Formats: sequence, C-alpha cells, structure tokens
Amino acid sequence: MGNNVKTKHRKLYLISRFLQGSKVYFAAAVAASLLSTILNALTPQIFRFSIDQVLSGNRGNSGGGGIYLSNHLWILALMIVAVAIASGIFTYISRTNTARAGENFAKNLRDALFIHVQKLPMKWHDRNQTGDIIQRCTSDVEVIRGFVVTQLLEVFRTAFLVITSFVMMFSMNVKLSCVVLLFVPVVVVYSTVFYRLIAKRFTTADEAEGELSTVVQENATGVRVVRAFGREQFEMERFDKKNNAFAKLWIRLGTLSGLYWGIGDLITGLQVIAVIIFGVMEAVNGFISVGEFVAFAAYNSTLVWPIRGLGRILSDMSKAGVSFERVDYIIRSQEEAYGKEEEKNGKESEVSRGKFDISFQHVSFGYEEGKDVLRDISFTAPEGRTLGILGGTGSGKSTIIQLLSRLYELEDNRGSIRVGGRAIQDIPIEELRRNIGMVLQEPFLYSRTIRENIAASVPDASMDDIRYAARIACIDDAIMSFPDGYETLVGERGVTLSGGQKQRIAIARMLLQKAPVMVFDDSLSAVDSQTDYCIRCALKEHMREATVILISHRVTSLMGADEILVLNQGKIEERGSHRELIQRNGIYRRIYEIQMSRDDRVKMEMDATGGSTADGNTVDENAEKDNKPDRKNETDAGGSN
Repeated sequence: MGNNVKTKHRKLYLISRFLQGSKVYFAAAVAASLLSTILNALTPQIFRFSIDQVLSGNRGNSGGGGIYLSNHLWILALMIVAVAIASGIFTYISRTNTARAGENFAKNLRDALFIHVQKLPMKWHDRNQTGDIIQRCTSDVEVIRGFVVTQLLEVFRTAFLVITSFVMMFSMNVKLSCVVLLFVPVVVVYSTVFYRLIAKRFTTADEAEGELSTVVQENATGVRVVRAFGREQFEMERFDKKNNAFAKLWIRLGTLSGLYWGIGDLITGLQVIAVIIFGVMEAVNGFISVGEFVAFAAYNSTLVWPIRGLGRILSDMSKAGVSFERVDYIIRSQEEAYGKEEEKNGKESEVSRGKFDISFQHVSFGYEEGKDVLRDISFTAPEGRTLGILGGTGSGKSTIIQLLSRLYELEDNRGSIRVGGRAIQDIPIEELRRNIGMVLQEPFLYSRTIRENIAASVPDASMDDIRYAARIACIDDAIMSFPDGYETLVGERGVTLSGGQKQRIAIARMLLQKAPVMVFDDSLSAVDSQTDYCIRCALKEHMREATVILISHRVTSLMGADEILVLNQGKIEERGSHRELIQRNGIYRRIYEIQMSRDDRVKMEMDATGGSTADGNTVDENAEKDNKPDRKNETDAGGSN
C-alpha cells in the first residue's frame, strides 16, 4: 500500500513538474470544461419546462409566461441554440488550452529526458538497449501526453458531470435516482478489474515494442554488416519473430478491451431499460410529470457514456501509469558525478591553468564484479611527452582511456588517477573532457556535412582552421576531390565514407579542438601504412606541446613514443622506449618481428630514431654488413670440400 501511495505521489509530482509554465492553460481548460458541463445540464431543464408548462396545457400554473411562450416557441428554441453555442465556445476554449498545456508538457518532458540521458554514465547505457531508450523517450512520452491532454481533463469533466446530473435527478425523483445510482458501483468494480488486467497486458506489450524497436535500430545501423555477410534472411526472420510476438500481445489486449466494452454495453442497456420501466410506472402513478421523465431520461443518457467511459479512462490511465514508470526510470537514474561544488561554481582548477601530466597509480578495474580488466596498472605520462600503449584484444588498452576521461568511474580503494597532480574525481567532468581530445577506433560521424562533422568540437571554427586540421590529418585532398567538397553529406554514421576516411575526419575534429591532452585509440587502424606514416609525421609536428597517448596494435605507430607500455591480460608486461624494448627478447620484439620485414624495420627505425637503428649503426652500415660475404662460412665450406 505504501509503495502504491509513493508511486501515485511520484506521478503527480512529475505532472506538476513538467506542467511548469502551462498550469494557467490547464486551469483555464478545466474551468471552461466545467462551464460547458453546467450549460449542457441546463438543456434538459428547458425541455422539461417546455413539455410541462407550455405544451401539456399547464399554462396557467406558469402564469402569463406559459401562454406567451406557447405563442412564441421560437424563444425556447433560441434558448436551446444559445446554450449550445455557449457550450461550444467553452468546449473550444477548453480544448485549445488543453492542447497548449499538453504540448508544452510533452516538450518539457522530452527536453528533460534528452538532457538527462546525455548525463547518464556509460554503465547505465551498457545495461539498457538503445531501442528501449528511444521507446521510452518517444512512444511513452506520447502516451503520457495523451493522458494529460485527454484523460486528465476527462477525469475532472466526468466527475463534475456525474455530480451535476445526480443533483438534478435527485431534485426531480429520488426513487429513479436511486435506481440509476445502483448501477454506478457495478460499473466502477468491473472497470477496476479490467483496469488491472489491462495494465499488466500493456506493460508486457510496451516492453515488446521496445524490443522490436531495438531490432529495427540494430538492423538499420548495421546494414553494411548484414549485406556483407548475407544475413538478410536471418534478420527478416528475427524481425518477424519479434513482430509476431508484439502483434499477439496487442491482439490479446484488444480482445480484453472488446470484452470490457461488450460488458459495458450490457450494463448500459440494463440501466436504460430500468429507467424506462420505473420511469413509466412513476409517470402513470403521477409521481413524476412527462417533462420530468423526459429530462430524467436525458440526464440518464448523459451519464451513460461518462460512466461507461470510466473504464476507458482507467484503461488509458493504466497505460499512462506504465509509461510514467518507464519514463521515471530514466529520470531517477543517477547522473555522472560532475566533481566538487566549488569547481561547478567557477573556481579555477589547476587543470585550467595548464598542468597536464597524467598519472595512474595501482589502478585495478573491471566492468563486472570479480572480472578485472586492469590489474595494478601504474605509469606516468609527463606533460608534453608521448606515451604508447601496445597490447592484444582485451588487454585493457581502451579501458585506460575510458577511465581517464571518466566514461567509467574508478571505484574507491582501487587505485588513483591524477591529471596535473589532482585526482580526476575532483575535476569537473565537463572541464576534464574539454581538455582531453579523443579519436576512437570506430569514430562516430553525424549525418551532416564533412565540414559540420569536423567543426563538431568547435562549432564556430573558421574554414581556414577546419582545412588546416584536415591537412594535418591527411584528408583535405580526399575531401576536395568530392563534388561538394566540405559540404558533402556523409550519410548516417558516415556510411558513404571508407573506414580510413572516417578515422581521418575524426582526427581532424579532435585536432581542431586543440586539447592539451590527445588520445589516439587505435585510430589509424583503417589506413594503409604509407598514410599512417604521413599522418604521424604531420601529427608529430603539430603535437609538440601536447601530452599524447597513442594506443595501437601497430608497432610502427608507437616507435616514436617517449615510452611504450606493453599490456598483457590487464597487466604491464614491459615498458620502455622502442630502442630499449627491441633489445629485449620480449612480447614487443616478437610483435615487431612478426609485423615487419628487415627492410621495413631498418627504414622505420631510422624514421623513429633520427638516423640510427636499434643496434646503434646507421642504415648504410647495416646495409654494408648485409652485402659483405661471411668469410667464416666460406672457409668452412672450402674446408669441407
């Protein structure tokens, strides 16, 4: 019981919160609806007066007014028309103000949801499917809007209509009013039963719709993979299965609603028949006049639909209640911790003043409890230096970056991460991420122009700055070869571009940000070796003062780093410069030898170390060694002969 009360209070709180700025409209709609109801209640009384005092010969009882009205029936007709016109005006006022209140309510709710979703941590997004999130922010909001626009106003109107009608009916005949009153609890009870049944069915159907949306969303975003592997038939069968399940749930819900309306018709018919039978008996016995009977029948007909509609209102309320809970789940989800309050209030931090050395001390982390991805990681990336990270799939390379940018929060007592000497928990997330530029292995591009995608990090950037960043990323020439140049639309998620082009556009976007910390998370994996080399040379010139973290599975991308970490199963197996690591017989050297031929190794070492190879000789010296015959082997060969 306590939980139900809390839930109801929560729903009322949400309605009140998101009706901010529209409460006047809603109050005007309710007031206009009540006035319209009062005017509609006057019409049966006009009919009653007309029948009893004007048409039935009881003119004397009403004085000269009855005789006058009998000779001027157009006055009564005009009164009915006037009441109808006034009622229509108030109904119009009610509907227009309800629409304004409802749309403003929905807008406020959508804004709040969208803003809140932006601030929810990555762990929350990992637990919730994208299709279901979209469902909650669109379809569920629409259900709630419909409830506020229609059902909530209908509740007030129905309640006032029932009260007004029963007051009029009891004033005319108590016995007949009691007969009608007997049917009300019957309708309320069976409506409540169906309300609970429909609520359960609707919850299941709404969740099924979220699953269906997820299937469509995944298929649309992964269309290239589907086509490449010929998975069209599998995807169609998958969708058909979800679609059939969804359709069956709504058919069951429709069957339940049909049963409700069928029972409602039966109860309504019995109510009308009862009023006619007992009304005729009362009229024959002289306890009620013909005019009163007609008016009573009119009030009874007026009550039939609101009382029958009670079930519909309750049914829609149940749907809205489910949608409220689904939307409230998002609103109640805790946002990312944005740092200490003094930082939020504008206090300048050490990071803002230009200290950008990065330190990890004894960091351990796992996405799931008991399954650590990183194990006791410690390293320092001094300001203005380059740190390389090499490791296999699942070794924890990307996790380090996600912890650094606080996409995932480091748990207490599991190490510390500091930037500029400060714990990252004490740095506002917005400021931290503004100073860390990132290029991911699978960059996301908006369905906009190339220019807008590059300028996403700095919306007011000039075209010269955009092209400068693109030239460093070695993508300017490719962009200018397109018919529309920088105004070329890239399509949803950049599907019209190659993987390498998307990565280079993402690099240009990050470079335009001019962040003091630059992170490249395997962001050159989709380009060829020559382009990789050209980009690294351009970046080396551009990133002289930046703290750089390079993550790659290519040794060539890391050779120029000041220090290289080699990760294996979440631990640092080796560390050192390229020259130091190549002299050891470890993981780094084995990867190096697998990836490169001797000629490539000599050339790349020269590029990385400025003219000498790992053994300290020049390229020419190594080449001379390769060309000299091995005298020892010749002697051995000659001796054997």
